[in-house]
Order: sequence, then structure tokens, then C-alpha cells
Amino acid sequence: MKNFLYATLLATSALSFVSCSRNVTRIDSSEQIDLSGRWNNTDSRLTAEEMTGDVLRADWVTNHMQAKGKKPVVIVGMVQNKSHEHIEAETFVKDVERSFISSNKVGLVQGGKKREELRAEKADQQTNASASTMKKFGLENGADYILQGSINSIVDSHKRKKVVYYQVNLELTNIETNEVVWIGDKKIAKYVKN
Repeated sequence: MKNFLYATLLATSALSFVSCSRNVTRIDSSEQIDLSGRWNNTDSRLTAEEMTGDVLRADWVTNHMQAKGKKPVVIVGMVQNKSHEHIEAETFVKDVERSFISSNKVGLVQGGKKREELRAEKADQQTNASASTMKKFGLENGADYILQGSINSIVDSHKRKKVVYYQVNLELTNIETNEVVWIGDKKIAKYVKN
């Protein structure tokens, strides 16, 4: 009887271990895997690459170079998530910024909370850094243009089937004149069957 109880306990423990085990495999971050049908890193990266390609091929870059004699400076402003999902818009913003820097066609400056952190660091240096290494105020590159946008979605579902339609809208505005110099959008449709 004692041996039977011991064997039962051992078997239960083994089953419990097997049922709780998880297999995790490292994959290439550029590999496209759709598990849920929701917005994912592939959507973010491909949308950012395509839309920054579109904005950089538009006439405003050449027009700015001819008028000012230097490449334009851009700040990426707010991209609002207006979709039905929780989408981390910052990931998309970082993909856009990375594409801008890689293109070498525009300058990119920090905005938002990171800019505030930089200014706070500069303020701290005024009292704590040596005079020879202290960074001065008033020497930042001012942006010529701001890129803003939104991520939107529409869901059409029936029973266990649904179509999710995403649309990312971006627009680029001349900060000095408020002139909108480029508007673009990217549409993604996903059919999900459970």
C-alpha cells in the first residue's frame, strides 16, 4: 500500500510538471508570425517602413532643400491609438524614427518627454558640470516639420469569423507656416477565423 501511494504521488508530480512546462524558442524579430490576428510588430515595422518611404519620396524634401540649402529637420509628434485594441504607439513611433535616421535624408530631433529629460540634464549641468563640459541652452536644432497621426480600426465580425481593418494616417506639417506638406495612409486588412 505504501509503495502504491508513493508511485501515485510520483506519477501525479510528473504529470503536473509536464502540464506546467513551457517551450520557448528564440526567433528572428523580423519573422512574420500572426497568432491572434491583432496588430503586431510586423504590422508596425512594415507600416513605418512603407510610410516613411512615401513621405521621403514626396516633393517637400526637394522643395525644402532648394529653399533652405540643407536637409529638413523633423520631429515625430503624437501618434494616437484610436483603434479598438491596445496598441503601443511608441513602438510604431520608434520604427518611424529609425527609418528617418536610416534614410539620411532628414534630420531628427527629440520631442516629448525625452526632450524634457534632455533639458533637465542640461539644467543640471549648469550647476554640476565643469565650465568646459557644460552644454549651453539655446543651441538645439529646431524642427522644421512635425509628423503626427493616428492608428484606426474597424472590426466586422460574424460568429467565429472577423475582418479587422486597420488604417494608419500620418501627416507632415511645416511648423513655421502650418502648411500641411504631406498626407499618407497605410491600410491593413486581416481575416481571422477561430
